[in-house]
Amino acid sequence: MPPLLLRAMPLVFTFLWSTGWVVAGYSARYADALTFLVVRFASAAAVLTAIALVTSAPWPRGRRAVLDIAITGILLHGVYLAGVWWAVRHGLPAAISGLIAGLQPILTALFAPVLVGERISGIRWLGIACGFLGIALVLQPQLAGVEPAALWGVLAPMLINIGGMFAVTFGSFYQKARIVSGDLRTMTAIQYIAAALFVLPFAFAFEPMRIEWNLTMVLVLSWSVIVLSIGSIWLYLFMIRRGEVSRIATFLYLVPALVAVEAWMLFGETLTPLQIGGMAVTVLGVALASRK
Repeated sequence: MPPLLLRAMPLVFTFLWSTGWVVAGYSARYADALTFLVVRFASAAAVLTAIALVTSAPWPRGRRAVLDIAITGILLHGVYLAGVWWAVRHGLPAAISGLIAGLQPILTALFAPVLVGERISGIRWLGIACGFLGIALVLQPQLAGVEPAALWGVLAPMLINIGGMFAVTFGSFYQKARIVSGDLRTMTAIQYIAAALFVLPFAFAFEPMRIEWNLTMVLVLSWSVIVLSIGSIWLYLFMIRRGEVSRIATFLYLVPALVAVEAWMLFGETLTPLQIGGMAVTVLGVALASRK
């Protein structure tokens, strides 16, 4: 694969992944959070299974291989997305959720030396610190409007959101350590089957499972399945397989900045000079932390 394409992959993945927050905003109008995720996961599994059958893709052999893939699917998709979406829908300010998202590169850097033997250099730590500072600056206008006392009222959603960050972090390590080969078509199909089966009981227990079908919902679901659940996840798993988990995770620092720009373009939200400065600090942090 051309080196230029490999270098562009993290940026393409980050842009695609950032649109998930826009999707969440649109889907909230017509569907419950967990219910939408169950439909999204099941649809992605159906599409990927059909692709695998048509293209005669090889399926994993052995119960242990299938179990490893299912565990990564539950952690990377089920626990992570369900935790984040449920927390935001139950009162956690989106800015706080975005700041919590900044924990993933930090957690990854902390555990990478122990779990997968990656060495984190001083320059990379500096980049991680810059990235987190940049996120705080980008989210400052929203954070300024959050009363500290109000956070006690959303303590449970905040803890659920933090749990989601731990899940996606350790799911990435598990993927790197346990699944070193395999066809992405069949592997992700199994992941989404496991994720859908994991989230379904929670949707049934805690939601009326409302979903209103209209053109907007069909478009939102289509984007979620094709672009997010298939395209961006394939890129993420491919990058994990080829590179260092901690280096890839630092690109997630760019997500809040991209979401701020997308919200400015699509919803007319304000983009202040401080936020623009925060984006510059974030880009600097990612540039330092992603150096080989």
